[in-house]
Amino acid sequence: MPLPKLCFATNNEHKLKEVSAMLRSKFEVVGLKDIGCTEDIPETQATIEGNSAQKARYVKAHYGIDCFADDTGLEVIALNNEPGVFSARYAGPQRNSEDNIQLLLKNLADKADRSARFKTVFTLILSGEEHTFTGIVNGEIIKEKRGESGFGYDPIFVPEDYEKTFAEMSAEEKNEISHRGLAVAQLVDFLERLD
Repeated sequence: MPLPKLCFATNNEHKLKEVSAMLRSKFEVVGLKDIGCTEDIPETQATIEGNSAQKARYVKAHYGIDCFADDTGLEVIALNNEPGVFSARYAGPQRNSEDNIQLLLKNLADKADRSARFKTVFTLILSGEEHTFTGIVNGEIIKEKRGESGFGYDPIFVPEDYEKTFAEMSAEEKNEISHRGLAVAQLVDFLERLD
């Protein structure tokens, strides 16, 4: 019997592969491309939770397939939790990581408190019910970039109890402790326990 299909509302092949591997015994995980979704899914909510739910609801409403979607943001305490929901486009619509990092470092220049947290929220719509899974990693923003791996703000974020930035860690090291890793683990655990 074929496995039920579950759509991960992403075009990121790396994320798709990672999550598919974790769920291959229960579901056939497909991406947006696989269901013919080529449009930009709206992300117009004021919170990370809101954007995650909006994306999942959009896919369910327009394509009729059970799905899950995620949204991630960096919340810097001294900046009233900015960039938050605007993390990808903090420095403008060009979504350039280098520009975002430089603007964040500039805005933090005179702040003593450099504590921050990465937050990922997954929204799952399955059999007409909505479920939410949240992963949070606390840490701090350092004053200059370190490391070549990862993406986004990884070169300036050092997680609590670690010396290295996310960008100095291997993919395996980062996945074990990352916000996305924690949220995915909850999602997978939930789906694994279904009858």
